[in-house]
Amino acid sequence: MEDSVAAVQSYGNQAITLIMIYGPQLLLAIIVLVVGLWIINRVVAIAGRGLEASDTDPTLARFLSNLASTGLKALLLISVASMIGIETTSFIAVLGAAGLAIGLALQGSLANFAGGVLVLLFRPYKIGDFIEAQGVAGSVAEIQIFNTVIKTGDNKRLIVPNGVISNGIITNYSAEKTRRVDFVFGIGYEDDIGKAKATLARIMSEDDRIHSDPEPLIVVSELADSSVNFAVRAWVDSGDYWGVYFDTTEKVKLVFDKEGISIPFS
Repeated sequence: MEDSVAAVQSYGNQAITLIMIYGPQLLLAIIVLVVGLWIINRVVAIAGRGLEASDTDPTLARFLSNLASTGLKALLLISVASMIGIETTSFIAVLGAAGLAIGLALQGSLANFAGGVLVLLFRPYKIGDFIEAQGVAGSVAEIQIFNTVIKTGDNKRLIVPNGVISNGIITNYSAEKTRRVDFVFGIGYEDDIGKAKATLARIMSEDDRIHSDPEPLIVVSELADSSVNFAVRAWVDSGDYWGVYFDTTEKVKLVFDKEGISIPFS
Protein backbone atom coordinates (compact mmCIF):
# COMPACT_ATOMS: atom_id res chain seq x y z
CA MET A 1 0.00 0.00 0.00
CA GLU A 2 2.77 2.39 0.92
CA ASP A 3 4.53 1.58 -2.38
CA SER A 4 1.36 2.50 -4.33
CA VAL A 5 1.02 5.77 -2.47
CA ALA A 6 4.67 6.57 -3.12
CA ALA A 7 4.25 5.78 -6.82
CA VAL A 8 1.21 8.04 -7.09
CA GLN A 9 3.05 10.83 -5.32
CA SER A 10 6.01 10.34 -7.66
CA TYR A 11 3.80 10.55 -10.75
CA GLY A 12 2.05 13.55 -9.27
CA ASN A 13 5.32 15.32 -8.65
CA GLN A 14 6.47 14.56 -12.20
CA ALA A 15 3.18 15.89 -13.59
CA ILE A 16 3.50 19.06 -11.55
CA THR A 17 7.09 19.47 -12.73
CA LEU A 18 6.04 19.01 -16.39
CA ILE A 19 3.19 21.48 -15.96
CA MET A 20 5.55 23.99 -14.35
CA ILE A 21 8.03 23.58 -17.20
CA TYR A 22 5.76 23.25 -20.23
CA GLY A 23 2.53 24.80 -18.95
CA PRO A 24 3.48 28.43 -19.67
CA GLN A 25 4.80 27.46 -23.13
CA LEU A 26 1.61 25.54 -23.94
CA LEU A 27 -0.61 28.36 -22.68
CA LEU A 28 1.38 30.91 -24.66
CA ALA A 29 1.18 28.71 -27.77
CA ILE A 30 -2.62 28.41 -27.43
CA ILE A 31 -2.93 32.18 -27.02
CA VAL A 32 -0.70 32.78 -30.05
CA LEU A 33 -2.75 30.27 -32.08
CA VAL A 34 -6.10 31.83 -31.19
CA VAL A 35 -4.92 35.42 -31.66
CA GLY A 36 -3.05 34.49 -34.83
CA LEU A 37 -6.10 32.84 -36.40
CA TRP A 38 -8.21 35.88 -35.54
CA ILE A 39 -5.67 38.26 -37.08
CA ILE A 40 -5.32 36.11 -40.21
CA ASN A 41 -9.08 35.94 -40.71
CA ARG A 42 -9.37 39.69 -40.27
CA VAL A 43 -6.51 40.46 -42.65
CA VAL A 44 -7.81 38.05 -45.31
CA ALA A 45 -11.34 39.46 -44.97
CA ILE A 46 -10.11 43.05 -45.36
CA ALA A 47 -7.93 42.09 -48.34
CA GLY A 48 -10.87 40.21 -49.89
CA ARG A 49 -13.14 43.24 -49.59
CA GLY A 50 -10.41 45.39 -51.12
CA LEU A 51 -10.13 43.04 -54.10
CA GLU A 52 -13.90 42.97 -54.53
CA ALA A 53 -14.03 46.76 -54.48
CA SER A 54 -11.37 46.96 -57.18
CA ASP A 55 -11.68 45.75 -60.76
CA THR A 56 -10.37 42.30 -59.83
CA ASP A 57 -12.07 39.23 -61.30
CA PRO A 58 -14.26 37.59 -58.60
CA THR A 59 -12.72 34.18 -59.25
CA LEU A 60 -9.22 35.60 -58.85
CA ALA A 61 -10.24 37.48 -55.69
CA ARG A 62 -11.54 34.30 -54.04
CA PHE A 63 -8.50 32.33 -55.17
CA LEU A 64 -6.02 34.87 -53.80
CA SER A 65 -7.93 35.12 -50.50
CA ASN A 66 -7.97 31.34 -50.04
CA LEU A 67 -4.30 31.05 -51.01
CA ALA A 68 -3.26 33.77 -48.56
CA SER A 69 -5.38 32.28 -45.77
CA THR A 70 -3.94 28.79 -46.26
CA GLY A 71 -0.34 30.01 -46.43
CA LEU A 72 -0.59 32.23 -43.35
CA LYS A 73 -2.29 29.52 -41.30
CA ALA A 74 0.39 27.00 -42.26
CA LEU A 75 3.11 29.41 -41.11
CA LEU A 76 1.21 30.03 -37.87
CA LEU A 77 0.91 26.31 -37.11
CA ILE A 78 4.63 25.78 -37.73
CA SER A 79 5.45 28.70 -35.40
CA VAL A 80 3.13 27.36 -32.68
CA ALA A 81 4.63 23.87 -33.01
CA SER A 82 8.13 25.25 -32.51
CA MET A 83 6.99 27.19 -29.42
CA ILE A 84 5.96 24.00 -27.62
CA GLY A 85 9.20 22.24 -28.49
CA ILE A 86 8.23 20.25 -31.59
CA GLU A 87 11.13 19.93 -34.01
CA THR A 88 9.91 21.63 -37.18
CA THR A 89 12.97 21.17 -39.40
CA SER A 90 12.25 17.53 -40.18
CA PHE A 91 8.54 18.30 -40.39
CA ILE A 92 9.15 20.95 -43.06
CA ALA A 93 11.48 18.58 -44.92
CA VAL A 94 8.78 15.90 -44.98
CA LEU A 95 6.24 18.42 -46.26
CA GLY A 96 8.67 19.54 -48.96
CA ALA A 97 9.30 15.98 -50.11
CA ALA A 98 5.58 15.25 -50.13
CA GLY A 99 4.93 18.42 -52.10
CA LEU A 100 7.57 17.45 -54.66
CA ALA A 101 6.10 13.97 -55.08
CA ILE A 102 2.59 15.36 -55.46
CA GLY A 103 3.85 17.96 -57.94
CA LEU A 104 5.49 15.32 -60.12
CA ALA A 105 2.34 13.21 -60.06
CA LEU A 106 0.11 16.15 -60.97
CA GLN A 107 2.23 17.95 -63.56
CA GLY A 108 -0.68 18.40 -65.96
CA SER A 109 -3.04 19.70 -63.28
CA LEU A 110 -0.38 22.07 -61.94
CA ALA A 111 0.21 23.39 -65.46
CA ASN A 112 -3.51 24.06 -65.79
CA PHE A 113 -3.51 25.67 -62.34
CA ALA A 114 -0.61 27.95 -63.30
CA GLY A 115 -2.33 28.74 -66.59
CA GLY A 116 -5.51 29.66 -64.72
CA VAL A 117 -3.56 32.01 -62.45
CA LEU A 118 -1.99 33.68 -65.50
CA VAL A 119 -5.36 34.05 -67.21
CA LEU A 120 -6.94 35.56 -64.09
CA LEU A 121 -3.98 37.89 -63.48
CA PHE A 122 -3.38 39.19 -67.02
CA ARG A 123 -6.97 38.81 -68.28
CA PRO A 124 -6.43 38.21 -72.00
CA TYR A 125 -10.18 37.63 -72.08
CA LYS A 126 -13.14 37.92 -69.73
CA ILE A 127 -16.53 36.29 -69.36
CA GLY A 128 -18.70 37.16 -72.36
CA ASP A 129 -15.82 37.73 -74.79
CA PHE A 130 -15.85 35.88 -78.10
CA ILE A 131 -12.44 34.25 -78.52
CA GLU A 132 -10.63 31.76 -80.72
CA ALA A 133 -7.93 29.57 -79.18
CA GLN A 134 -6.53 26.08 -79.69
CA GLY A 135 -8.72 25.49 -82.75
CA VAL A 136 -12.02 26.34 -81.04
CA ALA A 137 -14.09 29.51 -81.04
CA GLY A 138 -16.98 30.74 -78.93
CA SER A 139 -18.08 32.96 -76.08
CA VAL A 140 -16.35 32.61 -72.70
CA ALA A 141 -18.95 31.25 -70.24
CA GLU A 142 -16.71 30.63 -67.22
CA ILE A 143 -13.08 31.14 -66.20
CA GLN A 144 -12.14 28.49 -63.65
CA ILE A 145 -8.81 27.83 -61.97
CA PHE A 146 -8.08 24.75 -64.10
CA ASN A 147 -10.28 25.25 -67.18
CA THR A 148 -11.99 27.84 -69.35
CA VAL A 149 -15.55 27.02 -70.39
CA ILE A 150 -16.42 28.16 -73.92
CA LYS A 151 -19.90 28.11 -75.47
CA THR A 152 -19.86 27.79 -79.25
CA GLY A 153 -22.25 29.46 -81.67
CA ASP A 154 -24.27 26.24 -82.01
CA ASN A 155 -24.54 26.00 -78.19
CA LYS A 156 -21.88 23.39 -77.54
CA ARG A 157 -20.04 23.59 -74.21
CA LEU A 158 -16.26 23.21 -74.54
CA ILE A 159 -13.91 22.70 -71.58
CA VAL A 160 -10.43 23.96 -72.52
CA PRO A 161 -7.51 23.38 -70.06
CA ASN A 162 -5.95 26.66 -68.99
CA GLY A 163 -2.43 25.26 -69.33
CA VAL A 164 -3.02 24.76 -73.04
CA ILE A 165 -4.92 27.96 -73.68
CA SER A 166 -2.41 30.17 -71.85
CA ASN A 167 0.52 28.84 -73.91
CA GLY A 168 -1.06 29.37 -77.33
CA ILE A 169 -2.34 32.17 -79.52
CA ILE A 170 -5.60 33.72 -78.29
CA THR A 171 -7.71 35.79 -80.67
CA ASN A 172 -10.11 37.99 -78.72
CA TYR A 173 -12.78 39.38 -81.05
CA SER A 174 -14.46 41.36 -78.27
CA ALA A 175 -11.43 43.13 -76.84
CA GLU A 176 -11.81 46.22 -79.05
CA LYS A 177 -14.93 48.35 -79.43
CA THR A 178 -14.79 48.37 -83.23
CA ARG A 179 -14.00 45.82 -85.94
CA ARG A 180 -13.42 46.03 -89.67
CA VAL A 181 -15.74 44.10 -91.96
CA ASP A 182 -14.01 42.93 -95.15
CA PHE A 183 -16.04 42.24 -98.31
CA VAL A 184 -15.13 41.18 -101.83
CA PHE A 185 -17.72 41.88 -104.55
CA GLY A 186 -17.20 41.00 -108.19
CA ILE A 187 -18.77 42.57 -111.29
CA GLY A 188 -18.56 41.63 -114.95
CA TYR A 189 -15.95 43.10 -117.27
CA GLU A 190 -18.73 44.69 -119.32
CA ASP A 191 -20.14 46.58 -116.32
CA ASP A 192 -19.38 50.21 -115.44
CA ILE A 193 -16.74 50.30 -112.69
CA GLY A 194 -17.63 53.86 -111.68
CA LYS A 195 -21.32 53.00 -111.35
CA ALA A 196 -20.55 49.88 -109.30
CA LYS A 197 -18.24 51.82 -107.02
CA ALA A 198 -20.82 54.58 -106.48
CA THR A 199 -23.51 51.97 -105.79
CA LEU A 200 -21.36 50.27 -103.17
CA ALA A 201 -20.62 53.65 -101.55
CA ARG A 202 -24.36 54.41 -101.39
CA ILE A 203 -25.10 51.04 -99.81
CA MET A 204 -22.44 51.70 -97.16
CA SER A 205 -23.77 55.18 -96.39
CA GLU A 206 -27.36 53.98 -95.96
CA ASP A 207 -26.47 51.63 -93.10
CA ASP A 208 -26.29 53.55 -89.82
CA ARG A 209 -24.26 50.75 -88.24
CA ILE A 210 -21.34 51.43 -90.60
CA HIS A 211 -19.03 54.18 -89.34
CA SER A 212 -18.39 57.23 -91.47
CA ASP A 213 -15.10 57.85 -89.65
CA PRO A 214 -13.01 56.16 -90.84
CA GLU A 215 -14.78 56.23 -94.17
CA PRO A 216 -15.42 52.87 -95.88
CA LEU A 217 -12.71 51.92 -98.36
CA ILE A 218 -13.93 50.80 -101.80
CA VAL A 219 -11.23 49.91 -104.33
CA VAL A 220 -10.66 47.58 -107.27
CA SER A 221 -8.53 44.83 -105.79
CA GLU A 222 -8.23 42.27 -108.57
CA LEU A 223 -8.81 41.70 -112.27
CA ALA A 224 -9.80 38.07 -111.99
CA ASP A 225 -10.45 35.57 -114.80
CA SER A 226 -14.17 36.31 -115.04
CA SER A 227 -14.76 39.33 -112.79
CA VAL A 228 -13.51 42.69 -111.64
CA ASN A 229 -13.29 42.39 -107.87
CA PHE A 230 -13.90 45.22 -105.41
CA ALA A 231 -12.41 45.13 -101.92
CA VAL A 232 -14.69 46.89 -99.45
CA ARG A 233 -13.50 47.67 -95.92
CA ALA A 234 -16.00 49.12 -93.42
CA TRP A 235 -15.70 49.78 -89.68
CA VAL A 236 -18.52 48.85 -87.29
CA ASP A 237 -19.09 48.30 -83.58
CA SER A 238 -17.88 44.83 -82.58
CA GLY A 239 -21.39 43.71 -81.68
CA ASP A 240 -22.70 44.66 -85.16
CA TYR A 241 -20.07 42.71 -87.11
CA TRP A 242 -22.09 39.70 -88.28
CA GLY A 243 -25.31 41.65 -88.71
CA VAL A 244 -23.60 44.11 -91.04
CA TYR A 245 -21.77 41.33 -92.86
CA PHE A 246 -24.88 39.31 -93.68
CA ASP A 247 -27.20 42.26 -94.35
CA THR A 248 -24.72 44.03 -96.63
CA THR A 249 -24.01 40.88 -98.63
CA GLU A 250 -27.72 40.42 -99.27
CA LYS A 251 -28.33 44.09 -100.02
CA VAL A 252 -25.48 44.29 -102.55
CA LYS A 253 -27.02 41.41 -104.52
CA LEU A 254 -30.48 43.01 -104.51
CA VAL A 255 -29.22 46.48 -105.42
CA PHE A 256 -26.86 45.19 -108.14
CA ASP A 257 -29.79 43.32 -109.71
CA LYS A 258 -31.91 46.47 -109.60
CA GLU A 259 -29.13 48.61 -111.11
CA GLY A 260 -28.35 46.07 -113.81
CA ILE A 261 -24.87 45.29 -112.50
CA SER A 262 -23.96 41.68 -113.10
CA ILE A 263 -22.23 39.37 -110.62
CA PRO A 264 -20.27 36.67 -112.46
CA PHE A 265 -20.77 33.15 -111.12
CA SER A 266 -17.97 31.32 -112.92
